[in-house]
Amino acid sequence: MDSSADRIILILTFLPLISLMLLLRLNWILTAAAGCFLLLHSHLLSADQLVAGTCEIVTLDRDSSQPRTTIARQTVRCACRKGQIAGTIRTKPACVDVQIVRSEQWCEMIPCLDDEGCKILVNKSGWTCTQTGGRVKTTTVP
Repeated sequence: MDSSADRIILILTFLPLISLMLLLRLNWILTAAAGCFLLLHSHLLSADQLVAGTCEIVTLDRDSSQPRTTIARQTVRCACRKGQIAGTIRTKPACVDVQIVRSEQWCEMIPCLDDEGCKILVNKSGWTCTQTGGRVKTTTVP
């Protein structure tokens, strides 16, 4: 009987220590699992998907064969929210309100830099950004 009672007393004596060790081990396992999940999620997101409301340039081609003229063509990929569409804000691709594109009021999306003036082309196929020195950048929308 003594050995059985001694074992129970011994177990009860070390029970808080055993419980603490098990809790620490469980905490470590959960932390490791959460870290793996976050790494996997960020890898999948960066490898294949864009964050909602953002854009990225997929291709950019420049042609400087004509004197004093550079023609640049770019293709962008956007993950716009509902009511938005791919556009340009301060010379960078961005998601803009779909009404701006539908109404062809291009300057409302603020496509030019702060020190440039924006004008819509006569046929509404794009816009120009004019710098103070007279340099003009023309953007057309296909």
